[in-house]
Amino acid sequence: MNILVINCGSSSLKFQLIDAQSEKLIAKGLCERIGIDGSRLVYTPAGGKKQITEAEMKDHTAAISLVLKALMDPETGAVKDLSEIGAVGHRIVHGGENFSKATLITEDVKKAIADCSDLAPLHNPANLIGIEACEALMPSVPMVAVFDTAFHQTMPEESYLYALPYHYYKDYRIRRYGFHGTSHEYVSSRAAAVLGKPIEELKIIVCHLGNGASISAVKYGKCVDTSMGLTPLEGLVMGTRSGDIDPAIVEFIANKEGKSVSEILRVLNKESGVYGVSDGFSSDFRDLEDAYEAGNENAKRAMEVFIHSVVKYIGAYTAEMNGVDAICFTAGVGENSPIIRDRILQHLTYMNITIDEVANHKRGEEIVISNPGPGPNVLVIPTNEELSIARQTYAIVAGEN
Repeated sequence: MNILVINCGSSSLKFQLIDAQSEKLIAKGLCERIGIDGSRLVYTPAGGKKQITEAEMKDHTAAISLVLKALMDPETGAVKDLSEIGAVGHRIVHGGENFSKATLITEDVKKAIADCSDLAPLHNPANLIGIEACEALMPSVPMVAVFDTAFHQTMPEESYLYALPYHYYKDYRIRRYGFHGTSHEYVSSRAAAVLGKPIEELKIIVCHLGNGASISAVKYGKCVDTSMGLTPLEGLVMGTRSGDIDPAIVEFIANKEGKSVSEILRVLNKESGVYGVSDGFSSDFRDLEDAYEAGNENAKRAMEVFIHSVVKYIGAYTAEMNGVDAICFTAGVGENSPIIRDRILQHLTYMNITIDEVANHKRGEEIVISNPGPGPNVLVIPTNEELSIARQTYAIVAGEN
């Protein structure tokens, strides 16, 4: 069965077509600038050349229509007709407490997704638009929602509750939800496979390090804690997000500069993180690494603050799980930055970790980068969120879940 994976943003749409049985990628692409002048479709069939089509896309329905047209193109398409697409898996950012796993999309499910829009105002409405666009063009094809927050729903109460008056949780469901769930799920299960051990016997820390970054503690196959919170702002220092701060800072800056809470939150989301700490040098870790090696003090400061935040969470989650068997690096920075991995692991020698320098200098490869020994294994596992979504979608439509 071929699964079409859809990831909708407010003005973009990423897609992949995956053979669920072989798990091979058939085609992938991106619709950019939907509803904006200069919109285009980038389409790449597996083993083929990238094709760029400049075309007006007034909305997501028009974008989906162009995607389907590209997939069925007589010369470069991946399928002959829509009957070869068995299901569509939609990435949904926030499922609140309603969803602990993927689910077949119904009107009730769409309403529940809409009800979570105040928790993910930039994402859930766009995700719903993508669902409804696919339903309009593919009315007989099953649609499945796969939630970024679902994997973290196994957290115990002591992990997800904030120390606020309890009625805020009861009334508004203010709690830690966590994000990047499809990545954390995929990487933890893949790590177990690489190590040749059942995931039910392992304590794993997954470090999803990119412009957006999060860490999870996965104990015996279940997430027991994660760094992001009610929103993706909490946790690690990120590209432009502050991560953990004293909440009183919001009022302090607002009073000093006459700004509203919304204006301060924009600063915390868009102007902070390594971008802010580097005094506006860059939010791109590749730029920071190059400048760090060249001795740039702004870049060095930002890198050290980021590395410190990662080390702190690894230590905390090791204590929380009473040990760790594997530490995994994934996402853009985690997969491709030997320098950052090395600097993080230098703080973990107390765990009896030693680094295989040759292995650690690999980029974007699935590999064990620690030497054999009594300490936890350290792995680099390239994430594949689309494959995770395809797997979960197939399980739903095939009646396995």
